[in-house]
Amino acid sequence: METKLYVGNLSYNSTEDQLRNLFAQAGSVVAVDLIKDRATGSSKGFAFVTMSNQSEVEKAVSMFNGYSLDNRELRVNIARPREERGPGGYGGGGRQGGGRGGSRRY
Repeated sequence: METKLYVGNLSYNSTEDQLRNLFAQAGSVVAVDLIKDRATGSSKGFAFVTMSNQSEVEKAVSMFNGYSLDNRELRVNIARPREERGPGGYGGGGRQGGGRGGSRRY
């Protein structure tokens, strides 16, 4: 059963290949997803690494949580399932029309 790891506190210069090579020391790496900003394409400083089984995941956590990579101390944990979010947009209610500009005369 594949299991995902959350890898945080990454340098913005870290690459997927660098993470793949590092985590391969703990076992078989199925996938590396370096999270990037949609607008700029630059790293957001965290990634998800999928390993092939639970024992490799536990080995990777013990080997790399606190490990120094590019002068940054990595945070490595088993990834939690993504929380369901409501529909997109800018949050709940907002202003409904009127009240813009000018002054009111009574």
